[in-house]
Amino acid sequence: MGKPTGFMEYLREVADEVSPLDRVRNWDEFHLHMPDEDLQTQAARCMDCGTPFCHTGMEINRMASGCPVNNLVPEWNDLIYRGLWKEALDRLHKTNNFPEFTGRVCPAPCEGSCVLGITNPPVTIKNIEYSIAEKGWEEGWITPQLPGKRTGKKIAIVGSGPAGLAAAAQLNSAGHWVTVYERADRPGGLLMYGIPNMKLDKKKVVQRRLDVLQAEGVTFVCNTEIGKDISSEQLVNDFDSVILCTGSTRPRDLPIEGRELNGIHFAMDFLRPNTQAVLDGKPGADYISAAGKDVVIIGGGDTGTDCVGTSIRHGATSVTQLEIMPKPPNERAANNPWPEWPKVYKMDYGQEEAEAMFGHEPRTYLRTATKFENDGDGNVKAVHTVEIEWKKDEQGRFSPQPIAGTEKIMPAQLVLLAMGFLGPEQPLIEALGLETDPRSNVKAEHEQYTTAVPGVFAAGDCRRGQSLVVWAFNEGRGVARECDRYLMGHTDLP
Repeated sequence: MGKPTGFMEYLREVADEVSPLDRVRNWDEFHLHMPDEDLQTQAARCMDCGTPFCHTGMEINRMASGCPVNNLVPEWNDLIYRGLWKEALDRLHKTNNFPEFTGRVCPAPCEGSCVLGITNPPVTIKNIEYSIAEKGWEEGWITPQLPGKRTGKKIAIVGSGPAGLAAAAQLNSAGHWVTVYERADRPGGLLMYGIPNMKLDKKKVVQRRLDVLQAEGVTFVCNTEIGKDISSEQLVNDFDSVILCTGSTRPRDLPIEGRELNGIHFAMDFLRPNTQAVLDGKPGADYISAAGKDVVIIGGGDTGTDCVGTSIRHGATSVTQLEIMPKPPNERAANNPWPEWPKVYKMDYGQEEAEAMFGHEPRTYLRTATKFENDGDGNVKAVHTVEIEWKKDEQGRFSPQPIAGTEKIMPAQLVLLAMGFLGPEQPLIEALGLETDPRSNVKAEHEQYTTAVPGVFAAGDCRRGQSLVVWAFNEGRGVARECDRYLMGHTDLP
């Protein structure tokens, strides 16, 4: 414990950001660095408590409580307080292959379960983690680490998102030959195309880690879809083991009147080509522009926020976000006690930008769409909406019920559906003859990851359903451990 009284002496401070009106002019990351001495002061707030819930990684009420990869938060906070940055990076890498990613895009369930947070603002764990990782890159401490020997075993990983990359890094460190297949033109999966550049820079941040993985011996094969370019049978025959990390990519639809109209798209069909345009320097054939349009985004969460921020950068005339759930309270409710994830109201970056641009928060709560209106030429013209209230149905389950007299018509030339995902795409799962659970995910037990087919494993969102990036890292590391055990009869992987 760096300073026993630090949590009583210092107030919580976070790094500054580029102002919303300035940052919406480009696609650059907008988080600014904090001076080292200020970070050491923030690290001093860590209590090194006897029950460090920040790194427990539990699930309470189906939400993360504490760090799913079990980051040793009090230990590296103490090291930062003492100015031992390289030692802090080594401690961070013991549990997290990619702290530069989690330091940017993780919602920080560690802070939600910080013991100090019971009575005071929690420790700035996420900002310190981000800073440790960036210091490592700046100082040249993060370099390719080649395994001491090779086992000769060959492993195929399908999907290069968070789970796939974590599994690849771990298995390569164990000496196996790892080939990662990706159907997109660049590796990275969700990290490359599912998160906008202003949240996670692709060339400066994602690509530098991919370069290290390649230098360590991981092979990436892009523009290749298993089941089309390579058969599932060939994959199983050519490799000693196969790991599915294909994600949860089937979007939830909204089958209401007018759904077939032009101008209504799934959120990822809007976000993915946009990031590709940023990387290529020009729009592709599937690029969707929000410029000069009234944009209605249906759904909240990170994906909805990303649609808000992207639409604003395109030059949208207006941006409205429909949220079917009630507005969260400003403070923890009685039924949401610590160390649960705090379900409280907050403005994410996209909402901050919308408020700065248009003068108001873009989200409208307890309202849903009932109809998409045709402009007469097959294009969406407006969204008909109604307020709802949550009531129990005949089976005792809560469901949204419309409130008469609250109908409203919103102009919209672009509608983006950001209502979450239903599970993994099924063709490869069916071709391999894998079992699925009631939610269509690959059936494989947590901490085991084995499917009904010997040598075939599954991890990440294709196994657990739509979840956090940090849970994908947890599962990628876990499946690597079990795959190594399967191949070698034992494992030294954590």
